[in-house]
Amino acid sequence: MAKKKTVQDSIHIGISAADRQAIAQGLSQLLADSYSLFLMTHNFHWNVTGPQFNSLHTMFEMQYTELFTAVDEIAERIRALGHAAPGSFKQFAALASFEIPDGGLSAEAMIQQLVLGQEAVVRTARAVFPIAEPANDQPTLDLLTRRMDLHEKNAWMLRALLA
Repeated sequence: MAKKKTVQDSIHIGISAADRQAIAQGLSQLLADSYSLFLMTHNFHWNVTGPQFNSLHTMFEMQYTELFTAVDEIAERIRALGHAAPGSFKQFAALASFEIPDGGLSAEAMIQQLVLGQEAVVRTARAVFPIAEPANDQPTLDLLTRRMDLHEKNAWMLRALLA
């Protein structure tokens, strides 16, 4: 007996199944990088010390709060394309383009790691453009543009702290 087709089996949004799969895979990597950056930033918020404690503690909180919202938006876009979003530490570790450092870092080392993490997210987002653009996936392109703009700005601001 053949399986009955459902609405879920036939997503018809003007993007081919193959393109939706490729875009979802790229967004899954972006989700993994974003969640990893969220986790690292939150950890640094908890553990930063030194003369810049208050300003860094506040800055890190602003950044991880924004990332918390962003991971939801990225995961929901993956779902809208008809694919499951990764959601475990094991999946994120396998997909992420960088590793979260262990504890014991100075405030300056934390800032350096966050610059690297912000830039990694930008590169991952930028890598999805050549997949989403020819598929005319405007919602994904908009999401990617907003993510890159924010992470480039965050990297610049963090880097300015190191000057």
